[in-house]
Amino acid sequence: MADRSPLIEAFLAEAGWQAATRKPLAGDASFRRYERVEREGEIAVLMDAAPPEEDVRPFINITNHLRQLGYSAPNILAENIDAGFLLLEDLGDDTFTNALAAGADEEALYKSAVDVLIDLHSRPTVVAVPDGLERYDEDKYLTEASLLTEWYLSGILGSDVSDMTKSDYLAIWRKLIPEIDTSAETMVLRDFHADNLMWLPDRGGVQKCGLLDYQDAVIGTPAYDLMSLLEDARRDLKPGLAAHLLDYYFAAFPDLDQDDFKKTYSILAAQRHCKVIGIFSRLASRDGKYDYLVHIPRAWKLLERVCYLPELTILREWLDAHIPADKRTSPTPNLRA
Repeated sequence: MADRSPLIEAFLAEAGWQAATRKPLAGDASFRRYERVEREGEIAVLMDAAPPEEDVRPFINITNHLRQLGYSAPNILAENIDAGFLLLEDLGDDTFTNALAAGADEEALYKSAVDVLIDLHSRPTVVAVPDGLERYDEDKYLTEASLLTEWYLSGILGSDVSDMTKSDYLAIWRKLIPEIDTSAETMVLRDFHADNLMWLPDRGGVQKCGLLDYQDAVIGTPAYDLMSLLEDARRDLKPGLAAHLLDYYFAAFPDLDQDDFKKTYSILAAQRHCKVIGIFSRLASRDGKYDYLVHIPRAWKLLERVCYLPELTILREWLDAHIPADKRTSPTPNLRA
């Protein structure tokens, strides 16, 4: 990547943050980079999202909408859309992951996240969804699910995946996707999990849970973000907590058809686990980001568990035939040239 430091310095100067000190922050699975900047005791976060790989406009759109709804998305202090720079309110270092590692109460944190979803899903679709959002349609589901065959089978295992194998796999998803209940729609933040949620205990109500990394939000079913939170490939929840939080969510919606919701939740969980295994494999094979491989065994366990439900038998049978248990690991990837 080209050195963008002169552009960053110019952006900070224009924003009134000239001579600010800069320290790198942990990145994510995208091409975005983050730095903490400080001047005279004030702290902010610089997002460096270099075009054309990245586009800050969706982030701006969703951020403004979330803040209008009363949620703790970071305030945007300055922006240069063409250059791909944003200066953001610093929500601190206490992601749920970090706060939990420091001994925070797991149930309290996760309830605060579910409270955000309950509040969002209680709003009419026209209020919950900002302008310009795409729908989580069949094409998106299929493209994401296909990451398993493209990047795990090929990139990690080095298998020669035939067109017939890919076709059979996608045919399964074409049967499953129509079973997703779309009778209710909301804004789906899409990567609603412990690494993207901030613990802000000094704030009140739903603002205790800070939000990050939501620029890929879409219109979709309310079950998705709850599933993303509770079926997290990055960490194990304490036994019984996921079921307890699912009941906590249901208590807020007494008229909800729980059986339909659970079926949708399960299909979405299977789809997401296939997607995540594929993404983590791609990050290693293509981008040289190997840290994510450690999470693949957990993702496989989550996928295996959900696939024992009757509605997912066809997927389990395909997986058993093409990726048997001894292949569900995180070995050194077969790096592509």
